[in-house]
Amino acid sequence: MPFIANTKKQQQEMLDELGMTMDDLFADIPVELRCKSFNLPAGKSEQVVREQLAELADKNATGLTCFMGGGFYDHFIPAAVKAIVGRSEFYTAYTPYQPELSQGTLQAIYEYQSSICRLTEMEAANASLYDGGTAMYEAMLMALRITRRNKVIIDDSVNPIYRVIIESYTRNLKIELVQTHCENGQVNREEILAALDDETAGVILQNPNFFGCIDDFSDIAEAAHDKGALLMVSCYPISLGILKSPGEMGADIVTGEGQSLGMDLSFGGPYLGFMATREKYVRKMPGRIAGKTEDRQGRRGYVLTLQAREQHIRRDKAMSNICSNEALCALTAQVYLSLLGKRGLREVAQLCADKTSYAYQRLTAIPSVEMHFKAKYFFNEFVVDLPCDAADVVGRLIEKGFAAGFPLRRYYKGMENSMLIAVTEKRTKQEIGMLAEALEAVL
Repeated sequence: MPFIANTKKQQQEMLDELGMTMDDLFADIPVELRCKSFNLPAGKSEQVVREQLAELADKNATGLTCFMGGGFYDHFIPAAVKAIVGRSEFYTAYTPYQPELSQGTLQAIYEYQSSICRLTEMEAANASLYDGGTAMYEAMLMALRITRRNKVIIDDSVNPIYRVIIESYTRNLKIELVQTHCENGQVNREEILAALDDETAGVILQNPNFFGCIDDFSDIAEAAHDKGALLMVSCYPISLGILKSPGEMGADIVTGEGQSLGMDLSFGGPYLGFMATREKYVRKMPGRIAGKTEDRQGRRGYVLTLQAREQHIRRDKAMSNICSNEALCALTAQVYLSLLGKRGLREVAQLCADKTSYAYQRLTAIPSVEMHFKAKYFFNEFVVDLPCDAADVVGRLIEKGFAAGFPLRRYYKGMENSMLIAVTEKRTKQEIGMLAEALEAVL
């Protein structure tokens, strides 16, 4: 167990042993950014604290009609989801190290894994990761381990937040990242095939991509496999209610953000990263897997089986340094999927697609508002071009009660006037019409 210094004397003893001073610990932080004082104000009564927190909370614009997306979506969450996951046996449960005491939690994880496999049409899933971005990074490392190569191709239609995560995590590693550039909202196959060679570990793509455009990567999967490389696909789980699954396309590793499966936007988390793969690669997968077995009397039981993480095995043999899973978020996703069922998920996905199509028609009917990409198919999101800076328009629409979209200038050059708009099943025909009227008035 690590030693924790609880007193000033113990802290000084630790520093003396290391031959350091307290200032040495903060040497990398610029002086102007360091805290000048830790003098906290005197304590206040519960009533006063509640009033101050309420005053701060009121400054958040929580009453906006949400048309924002970019990987995180405002879906309807049935009341039963929170009622179930809020039960104390789930809400307060920790890692199920002792199976004899954790059968309920282990079964819930097992059922979650089974649902992810059915949803993605893959053969094995782990007991969740932190979020969609880190799940993609873990998938990339998994491909490197499997192929023993160090080159990865990633398309710029993949969520830019995910790409920033990968670039940050790999900056000091000997990994060759090759970024291809999408064409008309879809991956540029010629560019990907030109970059694909015998040194390539894998190709990372997303469907629907960051712009909402839909594609079929079956041909890219075949080309990658011919070179001994893997195809990694990040997907939006709701879309799988009606779209071709990554497994059917030939993907080897599938990841995604599970927030849309019953989790609030909640100012950015906690969220859920899911991962699924082919059975032959399961021993290279990070995290943990819950399995179903039988005891000597033939009674069904659940246990943690493959646990290739650094807490359980030698650090140099571990698949990842992930030291916890998102069990409560995974349970939330499982409850949501169980409540909707196959038909319900299909209905939600179809509503998203239909309402997005209607919003696209309403907004592009406004003079000077045009579709950015000419892609024939899109799901849940689309990009429009405005006659002025999109960030300014978004700011003005907030004043009219709309979180209207995501300005793309921050991540894509030449798209200063472009805005990504998302429409889920929660958005009504009236709300879409009001957004169109507000946008036309602003322009």
